[in-house]
Amino acid sequence: MATFLRRAVPLAALFLLNASLTFYDDWPTPNVQWYGHLSAELAAAVLLLAMIVRRGLGQTTPRTSWTLRAVSAMWVALVVGRYFDVMAPALYGRPINLYWDLRHMSAVAAMMTDAVAGPLVAAGALGVGLVLWLLYLGVRRAFAVVIATLGTAPGQRLLPAASLAVLLIFAVQTTAGEPVPPFTVAPTVSATYWHQVRLAADQIADAGTAPSLPQPVIAGDLARVRGADVLLVFVESYGAVTLDRPVVAAPLVASRNQFEADARASGRRMVSAMVDSPTFGGGSWLAHVSLMTGVEARDERTNQALMSQHRDTMVSAFAQAGYRTVALMPGLRHAWPEGAFYGFDTIYGESALGYTGPRFGWWVVPDQFALARFDALEAARKPDRPLFMFFPTTSTHAPFGPIAPYQPDWPQLISPHPYAEPELSAALAREPDYLDLAPSYVNAMAYSLATLGGYLRQHPNRDLVLVVVGDHQPAAVVAGEGASWDVPVHVVASRHEVLDALLARGFRGGATPGRRSLGPMHGLLSTLLESFGSPPARVAAR
Repeated sequence: MATFLRRAVPLAALFLLNASLTFYDDWPTPNVQWYGHLSAELAAAVLLLAMIVRRGLGQTTPRTSWTLRAVSAMWVALVVGRYFDVMAPALYGRPINLYWDLRHMSAVAAMMTDAVAGPLVAAGALGVGLVLWLLYLGVRRAFAVVIATLGTAPGQRLLPAASLAVLLIFAVQTTAGEPVPPFTVAPTVSATYWHQVRLAADQIADAGTAPSLPQPVIAGDLARVRGADVLLVFVESYGAVTLDRPVVAAPLVASRNQFEADARASGRRMVSAMVDSPTFGGGSWLAHVSLMTGVEARDERTNQALMSQHRDTMVSAFAQAGYRTVALMPGLRHAWPEGAFYGFDTIYGESALGYTGPRFGWWVVPDQFALARFDALEAARKPDRPLFMFFPTTSTHAPFGPIAPYQPDWPQLISPHPYAEPELSAALAREPDYLDLAPSYVNAMAYSLATLGGYLRQHPNRDLVLVVVGDHQPAAVVAGEGASWDVPVHVVASRHEVLDALLARGFRGGATPGRRSLGPMHGLLSTLLESFGSPPARVAAR
């Protein structure tokens, strides 16, 4: 038994260290799985430790003790990097870019601390810290076993030889561009970190140089919509998954059909299409600025360059045509520099809406209340101009719940008691399952479609053109692995010449778009303005 343990313990330590850098995601969960791949970084670490302990013959000298702590801490950093490297594309839908993504962590943290009770946030932070500390202790113990084994004669012979073999396989695999059967060496985490360093270095080097961007001239008289209110609604996380993935699409068939029925009942028709969003799983502002400017913004650098320039936008096009331009921003709690860039006449943020009802999840103001309150605020102004309204929704933002109950009695929404107690209690109790967000996503999307359909029914005699655009697909944990970046577009109006013009440009009748995308989202601006104008508007390169 003693001999067995002497052999088994070092093998177990090496196995755990190897697996800690070679695991993969277990989609669609945050769990991991292992396929038996080898770690080149473990092989390099064993060779380094072999050289360090050779003089001490495995004794715990001050030098080896310092090395043990340093290697263990570095290994924990590699394990964390490996986790995010394999999980981000699987769960979020795109690789991480630390240079840009870390800039938004403070906003995410502020949103979480504002939405979640302080003790829960503290407990979560403590839990993460505890996991990292236990990981460090486990890694340190495993490396202590490796160092002790390297101090023995068999360890001095076998471990370096095995490590050299792994590095040789890695070199051959890298040269060939494919695994070398029967062994596969996993991609190195150090290469992932190096890639992030290079991304940051490139961005810093280019910081003083604005990217070369097209300068579209946005012009036209918008004659086909003249006098009508035009509402542009970006529905958060509304993606092609609502048509492509059966577990999501099937439960939403009735909601989509009801949305179309609501449009017809209000005396209007609906046409739909698909476009390619510039972002996936987040970064809604990239979709907003792409459509509003006619310039594709697939990264934060392009967005910032656009924000620093004076440009024609969809907002300015409507303003020049005599429209009052308004942004309905129920999720806005802080300064919004984009508001100055777009030049809205009025911006209704969270505080302006004055919501005092119950909170649902991470967001304070439910979408349906935002629309009801918007109507009341605008009615009080007695506007004498047609309205262009920009409305990015929040209720369908991840984690998709709890979702407010749909209130058929719209005036009740702006009363002191917007919801009946039984429906309210049931809605608040419906917490999302973080290991299976698809049901919560379906519920959130059903609420969004019911809200939009209900709004149309509330205004059967109003001359309006409703443009509904998905900003991006939900995270890959909902959208699926390898999902497209397509999002639906719906246009609802009673002005048949507008809808016929859109049909001629690739839209199809009804609430179910054709699955073939019309093209990138920034091209949708031209399609819309050409259909709204007579003679057609244009978005042409300057």
